[in-house]
Amino acid sequence: MTDIILVGCNGKMGQVICRLVDGDPEARIVCGVDISGEKKNGFPVYTEFNPEIKGDAIIDFSHPSALTGTLEFAKSANIPAVIATTGFSDEQKKELAEASKETPVFFSANMSLGINLLIQLAQRAAQLLEDSFDIEIIEKHHNQKIDAPSGTALAIADAINDVSKADNEYIYDRHDVRKKRSKHEIGLHSVRGGTIVGEHSVIFAGQDEIVELTHRATSKEIFAVGAVKAAKFMVGKAPGMYNMRDLVAEM
Repeated sequence: MTDIILVGCNGKMGQVICRLVDGDPEARIVCGVDISGEKKNGFPVYTEFNPEIKGDAIIDFSHPSALTGTLEFAKSANIPAVIATTGFSDEQKKELAEASKETPVFFSANMSLGINLLIQLAQRAAQLLEDSFDIEIIEKHHNQKIDAPSGTALAIADAINDVSKADNEYIYDRHDVRKKRSKHEIGLHSVRGGTIVGEHSVIFAGQDEIVELTHRATSKEIFAVGAVKAAKFMVGKAPGMYNMRDLVAEM
């Protein structure tokens, strides 16, 4: 049984995780940490971390501003932290890396197993096609999402760049520059509208042919499933930075 401390338990994703874990015989939520302090489920909820909180793993699906508090508690209590929030700054990403030297940290821009398969496929496609194909990434999300492009779109671009022969330039907009597309660039485009859960497409456009990889999320539950799997996976791990590739490798 994995005892989970859920940060952001009263948020939309927090409640999805609550419903999912409620039917999981291998995990349970022992307490929540949420700024509202409201007790919506059958476990105690705290407005901030305190020494009385005990558990096997933390899942943080809250807000970037909560990162420091979560990591400080994880380090002090020696509890692995699954960070499922997105929209972190470069400084906060450094903070994650520093914390992982003292405690196990699992961080992925997207908790979906399908997205992480898409990333691997995109890397393979880039290795085969980059010499003669242009690469563009389009991401679509609901109209309440604040950050753009999505952390997942950037993760896809970074993964492609990691296996590319050249150091690609990320182009986020083209309306203010009138010039032909450079060979060594990856275009990133964002769409915000309605209740789109999440869609990511990687387009490889060549001479007279197009290869397109697409992942569509139709429910937020897929992210909750990944986060809970990650929490179970992290129990007993040594300090370090872990991600979905590490999880998939053990499945």
